[in-house]
Amino acid sequence: MIRVSVLYAKGGKFDFDYYANKHMGLVHKLLDSYGLVKSEVDKGIGDSPYVAIGHLVFENGEKMQKGLEAHDPALAADLVNFSDIKPEFQVSEIIA
Repeated sequence: MIRVSVLYAKGGKFDFDYYANKHMGLVHKLLDSYGLVKSEVDKGIGDSPYVAIGHLVFENGEKMQKGLEAHDPALAADLVNFSDIKPEFQVSEIIA
């Protein structure tokens, strides 16, 4: 399994309602057929350096890569609807 984490650093606007209820819906609409099995949204608290982190779990790296290559422009275009923060990305293999 592969996890893609999308991290949004503190210091800008972030609309959690839009992100959780609309953007993640778009993510699933576009990427479920590419092996997306689940998503999660974290809200940073306390001294966390990130206001939000979105996690996407895929069946494997090949499907993930194909899905993101096909739909990154549409997903990136939706960013303006919920944040002005440039996201950081972490791709990880889930080992436990």
